[in-house]
Amino acid sequence: MTSYIAVLNGPNLNLLGQREPLIYGTDTLADVEDLCRRTAARHGLDVRCMQSNHEGVLIDAVHEMRTAAAGFIVNAGAFTHTSIALRDALATVEAPLIEVHLSNVHAREEFRHRSYLSAIASGVIVGCGIQGYAFAVERLATLTAATRGVLEA
Repeated sequence: MTSYIAVLNGPNLNLLGQREPLIYGTDTLADVEDLCRRTAARHGLDVRCMQSNHEGVLIDAVHEMRTAAAGFIVNAGAFTHTSIALRDALATVEAPLIEVHLSNVHAREEFRHRSYLSAIASGVIVGCGIQGYAFAVERLATLTAATRGVLEA
């Protein structure tokens, strides 16, 4: 059975390519998902992607995948800065978690500087555009190689 990486995207990420392209770029969510799949395939991993604008739907997805996924990539959007409930759901995940943000949240509005997820994440990638997702897949492939019985160079 092939291991998979769960890629969860929060509110407004369905509008990538349309919403504030000077900040978030012109790539779409489909481009992000395709990049994750191509990157994961090089490591023998599958990817399961989901996006929701609803906090409870994201929490339910975490509950559903928490024991099956080899790792999680989460761009919780604005929920990063507001959702203790999503943080608590993700804290139940034993697999490594990589937090991703397209823009450099530390160079933006003050309210974006606080993340409820960073303290439980194995890594945080900010400001790299959609390439940050590829970095996250690569990192998870490395972190999970031993448990998947794979030798990583």
